[in-house]
Amino acid sequence: MYGKMTLKRQIVSQLLALLILLIVLFPVLWVVSMALDPRDISRPTSFIPPGASLRAFEKVFTRPTPNPVGFPELARNSTVLAVGVSLFTVILGTTAAYAFSRFRFPGRQLGMLGFIIVLMVPSVATVAALFVLLNIVLGPTLRNSILGVGIAMVASSLPFAIWNMKGFIDTIPRELEEAAYIDGASANQTFFQIMLPLALPGLAVTALLGFMAGWQEFVLSWQFISDPKWFTLTMTLYGMQGQYAANTPWSQFAAMSILVSIPVVVVFFALQRYIIGGLTLGGVKG
Repeated sequence: MYGKMTLKRQIVSQLLALLILLIVLFPVLWVVSMALDPRDISRPTSFIPPGASLRAFEKVFTRPTPNPVGFPELARNSTVLAVGVSLFTVILGTTAAYAFSRFRFPGRQLGMLGFIIVLMVPSVATVAALFVLLNIVLGPTLRNSILGVGIAMVASSLPFAIWNMKGFIDTIPRELEEAAYIDGASANQTFFQIMLPLALPGLAVTALLGFMAGWQEFVLSWQFISDPKWFTLTMTLYGMQGQYAANTPWSQFAAMSILVSIPVVVVFFALQRYIIGGLTLGGVKG
């Protein structure tokens, strides 16, 4: 057994924790200060700027960009993309991972190797190929929409989702499924009533990562979408940057940054109880 921590070590540990907390919170406080500063400057002189107001948030909500697209439409597009990518990544990734984990078929090992190779390729390297492929399959109209970006995002997210879920499903004992079969359960009943509840932490991790990928996605959206009605929040945030620092509305930029980050934080805390177990168990077996 480890002895109790001495008072000196407790003080040092708490001071170190406070220092780490300060380092982590400093950028957040800086952005909040920029958003509240009515002077529209990139370097606030204090964390509570003189004349602090919420005017930047009001401007972002009313008219975030010169384009005829309001904040509700931008938030809707980002939400549809993030939820769609998360949902289809979980559904397709889980079913494929179950097949790779529980069944033996020709090309199984080669398929898993292919997923690793795809994961090693930078996502930016596939933009041109996805652009041409979606133009051929969907046509320019659907490619220039949230649907086209969503399909590309799901295709990019599936290899990691399958690999992560397979590792998690491998940790679930096969005896549980065999016991369900002996009791008369069908394959579908075993999958939905036995496997999925036990795989909930892995599903939460996959869903969170899929949501984050869709919500924060920028490269594909910027290359695929030219119609302002399909713009997302991240595209709008990038569009706020001027050619020079003096041309950037820093208060609105900071306010938009805060608003864009809130949904990811909310989803993370909603799934937090499942995520810790999912992250630790997902890579136990391969």
